[in-house]
Parts: sequence; structure tokens; C-alpha cells
Amino acid sequence: MNTVADRPQIDAVRQRAVVAALAEFLPARALLYEREDVQPYECDGLSAFRQLPMVVTLPETEAEVQRILKTCHALRVPVVARGAGTGLSGGALPPGDGVLLSLARFMRILDIDPAARTARLQPGVRNLAISEAVAQYGLYYAPDPSSQIACSIGGNVAENSGGMHCLKYGLTVHNIMKVRAFTIEGELLEIGCDGLDSAGYDLLALITGSEGLLAVITEVTVKLLPKPERAQCILAAFDDVGKAGQAVANIIAAGIIPAGLEMMDQITTGAVEPFVNAGYPLDAAAILLCESDGNDAEVAEEIERMKAVMHASAATEVRVSTSEAERYRFWAGRKAAFPAAGRISPDYYCMDGTIPKKALPRMLNAITELSAKYGLRCMNVFHAGDGNLHPLILYDANQPGELERTEQFGAEILKLSIDVGGTITGEHGVGVEKIDAMCDQFKPLELTMFHGVKACFDEHALLNPGKAVPTLHRCAEFGRMHVHAGEQKFPDLPRF
Repeated sequence: MNTVADRPQIDAVRQRAVVAALAEFLPARALLYEREDVQPYECDGLSAFRQLPMVVTLPETEAEVQRILKTCHALRVPVVARGAGTGLSGGALPPGDGVLLSLARFMRILDIDPAARTARLQPGVRNLAISEAVAQYGLYYAPDPSSQIACSIGGNVAENSGGMHCLKYGLTVHNIMKVRAFTIEGELLEIGCDGLDSAGYDLLALITGSEGLLAVITEVTVKLLPKPERAQCILAAFDDVGKAGQAVANIIAAGIIPAGLEMMDQITTGAVEPFVNAGYPLDAAAILLCESDGNDAEVAEEIERMKAVMHASAATEVRVSTSEAERYRFWAGRKAAFPAAGRISPDYYCMDGTIPKKALPRMLNAITELSAKYGLRCMNVFHAGDGNLHPLILYDANQPGELERTEQFGAEILKLSIDVGGTITGEHGVGVEKIDAMCDQFKPLELTMFHGVKACFDEHALLNPGKAVPTLHRCAEFGRMHVHAGEQKFPDLPRF
């Protein structure tokens, strides 16, 4: 494992040339290149992999973004766009030989249209800030990732983020209408429209979840929803994680689509409860949080139906929130699961596989077996309703070999996700974390087509290079790695 001092040195001559070109139009406050200034940008939420950027830019206008991209294109300098840096797949890992383009200063809400139920935003606007700004109109923005207090809407679009209410209200792609973005050549794209649909290919869906490989987003138009008249949450406890997983399948099979359906195992509730005092039953092997929203009558009916399913699925306790304060406490624990992991482990590695709901019991049992196999604890917390798993593998990076074992553990989870008919990511993206797993999921022809799409937007592969879509050569090397046990999974990336 490489230390900071072991990492490849930045090409000073190249750095001076790039800084000089950018300094022609960027003020000093928007151009960072000294080591102490760029160090805070060396990683995103996946801190196991770090790289000092050669240059960091902090533009404040679209014109500056456009010129940065044109300049880098002319110099053939790689560019990685960064939002709030909360991503968990290394999607914003900076290029050691390129420019990190931070959009942190694009923080304005440009327009709110209560009648059309839309808002036009710059990409640096925080997810939660959208709902806070439109609350006065009785509206809110539905996608709510756990990091919504900090994550930006631009990053949400790049990763197609979801959240705890995505089962009923969908992911980011279902809740946006239009984006403005610039290609690496500085060409402005306006994708989508203000209507319900637009002609031609669905490029809005293509750009959403593209992880910064196709264009740099500078504006997003989102859909808003009216706040529901009422919301209630059921907390159901189970003495076996398999039973909890089966209860999820039973709820969906009963034709019920809850506003949210989340699961946490005993390790997770034990870590969270002292942190938020949510009132979780700590003797339960797993708990489900199942929410209903709508008008009074439909919520009352749905709550009763869900209670019946929980009891029939062998729940040991079923509790219904009796106030907004209690409902918020139930959800506060779920939203705090990731930071609470820091209470019981120096480091954690968050996976993001998505599987068919019927495979939940099998997957949970498999994760338990893998935890024993690798000698590492694992907190299971996930969007149970849509099968989006977020196992948190707990490890200590200071212990030799633990990161490597953690990666092997995570790779087996992703491989099993594919084997049961799922996929390697639900909302965190591929980044550098899962790029080798893409070789398991897709055939060479499919990967070639992905590269063809990339080339249409970015001929010289300058935007976020080395992320999300592996080269066929890398997949061939990855296949060889399966044979030679113990070989480093990411040989071309520095580690911390």
C-alpha cells in the first residue's frame, strides 16, 4: 500500500504550462496548484484511493467552465468534474496529470415555478436545500440520498442517486426534466425540455448516471411534488435476517408500493442507536422501516395492510409512528447509518449491488458467510424495496492486508449480485471501485458500444478517464488476476 510520499510526482513542467494557460482568464482565487491547496481534493467519499490533482479550478460562471474545458481540450489535459465530494465509488478521484474542475461555487437556485412544479438549479445546490427552498409552496424534491444534507444535485445527476423513497418516487432520472452541460470541447448542450417529453433519443437518461464521462453539467431543472397530507412509518423487528428479507418480498407481492422500505441488521442498529436514540429494538436480528404517504384514508388503509403482512411474515414486534417526531426518529437512524459506522470501526467500505427482491434472503445469508470467511464484520443497511444493497464492510486500513481482504469480500458480493440476476450498482456509480466488476457484468461487444458512446462526446477520452467503463485490455488483465491470487486489484491507482 502506497503512502503519500510514494505517489507519482506531478510533472512540474506540464503543471506550469497548464496553470499559465488557465491563469489567462481565471482569477487567482479560482486556480489552485500548490500541494497544501490541492490536498483536500485528493479523494471523494471513497478515501481508500487518493491522488493529488495537478491543478484545481473553482469557476463561478458558465463562461469560465466553458473556457476551462476548451483550454484543457486544446492542451489534451484530462478533466474530472467534482461536486460535493460525497460520492462513494471514487468517481471524483482526481487525475494526477490533469485538472479537477470543482463546481462547489455553483450554488444558486435560479428559478422556482410553483405552478409548473419545477425548479432550475446550479449543480452545486445541496439536495436538501431544494426541499427547504420550495417548502413555502407546499412542495418538495423526492430523491433523498442519506448524504442529502451535503451532496449536490449535480453529483446526484452524475450518479443517478436515489435514496430512501426511491421505491415509490424513483431515482434522479425520474425526477429531472432538463440539464445544461458543456462537452470537453466547450460546446453547450441543452438536453431535455420543460415539457413532459422531448423528441429524439432520450439523451437525458444517457447523461444521468454517466459519471462525468460525457459532459460537465452546469444547470439542472428538477420536478417537484406536493407534500403528502400524511405520512406514517412502521418499524418491524425480526429475529432472523432471512425472515426480514422475505417480508420485503411479501409486501411487494401483496401489491403494496410503500413510500420507503428500508432494512438494517443488528450490527447497524447497535451502531446507530447510541448515535440518534431512535428507539430501535437492539435484540432484533433485523428491522424494517416501511413508510406510507398520501391522504389520510389511503395511508390508514395501507398501514393496516402492511402491518398484516409483517405479522404474517413472523415479525416479533410491529410499531407504528404516532407523531411526526417519532417518524423522523425512525428515519434519522437509517440516514445516520454510514456516519455511525465510524463509531465501531476505523474504516468502512460501502458496496452498492442491486438484486431482485426474491433473492434478498439468499444474499443476506451469503453476506453472513462471507463475513466469516474474510474475518470482517459487515453492517447490512439498504433500500430493501428495490433490492439496492449497501453492505458496509468494516476494516482497519492500518492493519496489513485488511483493505485487500475487504476488496475481495466486496468483489464477491458484486459477483453474487450479478449471478442472482442483479447489477453491480444501484446509485453509487462505478467510478474506480467497481470498474473491474464491469468486466463480469458486460460482454466485450457491450463494452465496445459504451466506448463508442463515449467517443461521440469525448473523442480523446479526456473527461474522467479511467472511470466507469473498463477497456477490453483491462478486462483481459482482470481475468488474469482471477488466476493469480493476491495480485493488486487496482495496479494503476495509488492507495492510502
